[in-house]
Amino acid sequence: MNHPSSCAEAAPSGPLTGYRVLELGSTASGPFCARLLADFGAEVIKVEAQEGDTIRELGHSVDGKSLYAASILRNKRIISLNLRTAKGRDVLKQLIPGFDIIVENFRPGTLEKWGLSYEELKALRPDLVLTRVSGYGQTGPYSARPGYGVIGEAMSGLRHLIGDPDRPPSRVAMPLTDYITGLYAALGTVMAVLSRERTGKGQCVDASLLESAFSFMEAHVPAFEKTGTVGMRAGPRLPNSAPNTLFPTRDGTYIHIAALADAVFRRLASAMGRPELGTDPRFALQAARNQNEAEIERLITDWTMTRDAADLKATLEAAEVPATTIYTIADIFDDPHFKARDMLVRTPDDDLGQVTLAGIVPKLSGTPGRIRWSGHRLGQDTRGVLRELARLTDREIDALEAEGVVSCDPQKAAR
Repeated sequence: MNHPSSCAEAAPSGPLTGYRVLELGSTASGPFCARLLADFGAEVIKVEAQEGDTIRELGHSVDGKSLYAASILRNKRIISLNLRTAKGRDVLKQLIPGFDIIVENFRPGTLEKWGLSYEELKALRPDLVLTRVSGYGQTGPYSARPGYGVIGEAMSGLRHLIGDPDRPPSRVAMPLTDYITGLYAALGTVMAVLSRERTGKGQCVDASLLESAFSFMEAHVPAFEKTGTVGMRAGPRLPNSAPNTLFPTRDGTYIHIAALADAVFRRLASAMGRPELGTDPRFALQAARNQNEAEIERLITDWTMTRDAADLKATLEAAEVPATTIYTIADIFDDPHFKARDMLVRTPDDDLGQVTLAGIVPKLSGTPGRIRWSGHRLGQDTRGVLRELARLTDREIDALEAEGVVSCDPQKAAR
């Protein structure tokens, strides 16, 4: 596990080292995209409005420090710039030539309204990659609508599949579609950069919350077109993969057993002390089990209800049957595998001393990512970035701050 002394604001490392990213916008999808790039070595500078990113108001805080922001803004330098003013946009334009990539998630048309269209930005940096995250995409009849991840999720059909069939559609208690879209946006950004390496030309990456969620519906598209089948919520089950659901235990909890493959089901049957189920015509093949789902689930339930969850988990692990209890975050902090895989990283924090953050995904053997610091305060790096990249003097920065064009961190004295 990393310790604060080992990852204090060190030089970036990773496969994206040498690329500089400007993050515009707020909340989850754009910042998550840029955070992924930062984790793998890109130098990311985030522009926040003077009231701060909404993300700072979400989730828990300690001593006034947003713990969500500590994670999603990690590895970034933070500047505060009022883009609603002409002077603020002029300062931004002074910065553009120093950036390879811009990630933005404003409503489509906002950059154009500010004189920052892709064509205008390319005049400042001809090979620029502009990654645009929005609710519905940059074109189409819905493009101008405001969009949130949960709205795109509902329209995509994905929300229709989440929850129990006898209840209204449910949701995951986190911004799932924002994260899915952030992943697609980061992938698109890296592909655009690879293309630029070959051609010397930048391009726009258009990532939509709606389309990103809809992409997870891929199995349902040909099924509806050919059969008219409309998928439905199935609770803890994965349809057509029996047995693959939660089963109650003697000690009042649940264990999820996924024994959908025929060989795995035979191992489950042996672990249950019922090896004959593995050759029973009702259950021997997956297609047959799907036809007799209720019966096989009843038989497994009869077994799991005679055992405690920990005993079941150990028995099934020994039989090489995929199964687990449903972890809470407390269980994750106690699990040795998460620690061994560096998925709980103690990270230096300027305000709290240290904070534990979720680790880097995926693991690269040759050029791994790294968490170098947690999310900075609003405006913490304004002065340093404007000195370095816009070549402004402290006197010029002070004048802009007095006019409300920029904000500097009051806790960080000018050097």
